[in-house]
Amino acid sequence: MELPSRAMNADLIAPADVAAPPADATTTSTGLAWKTLTPGEGAKPSERASVTVHYSGWTIDGKLFDSSLRRGQPTSFPLNRVIAGWTEGLQLMTTGETARFWIPAGLAYGENPGGGRPGGMLCFDVQLLSFNEPPPPPETPDNLNSPPDGSRRTPTGLVKAVLTEGSGTQRPNGRSNVTVHYSGWTLDGQMFDSSVMRGEPATFPLNRVISGWTEGLQMMVVGEKARFWIPADLAYGNNPGGGRPGGMLVFDVELLSIG
Repeated sequence: MELPSRAMNADLIAPADVAAPPADATTTSTGLAWKTLTPGEGAKPSERASVTVHYSGWTIDGKLFDSSLRRGQPTSFPLNRVIAGWTEGLQLMTTGETARFWIPAGLAYGENPGGGRPGGMLCFDVQLLSFNEPPPPPETPDNLNSPPDGSRRTPTGLVKAVLTEGSGTQRPNGRSNVTVHYSGWTLDGQMFDSSVMRGEPATFPLNRVISGWTEGLQMMVVGEKARFWIPADLAYGNNPGGGRPGGMLVFDVELLSIG
């Protein structure tokens, strides 16, 4: 574990300027104010990076509401999955830097968020310990709307094209646990999900996914990479709601292992 710098207020006492940014702080166009307490060096993370930090947070009346120092362990998270003030602020930092942020309510949890979350402007001391950038997004297939000649079409309407031949001989059955890397697009080219972008393969039982996956993965061997055109009735339907993609979907799937 990396030790936090002294500038991190290791005793967890609220900073003297907790209530408002001082004159030497910098304010961005969104209203986020910040100042460097200890300089770092090197590159800065992007919005899609996963970062590891030590931090402490106070309300402007000096009440400590959260601290990784109190837990004795730094925390890690993707920058695009936290409050907007953190997403913006951490991108201003370099590795090893400790900074103080004054985050207005609109970039935090709002004025009266409820659920035990602190409201109003918040003050954070943050030390950026490290970060990892995700791999670049997979290229959007150029044949989303037209499976190539030689593709296999099943009686259900599922279409499969082999992209890379596999080295195995075993195929999963409908109840197998499989581990895969995948990316999925709607027909207009919008990527809606990707384990490749997350940098971590997905594992699941084949009888608990959409029908197109249950059917399609059973046509693959370990090491194979295939592209599937999955009609709406084998996916989420035409108007599924809940943020799920509708209509025909296209997936690139690599079968890594069978459990």
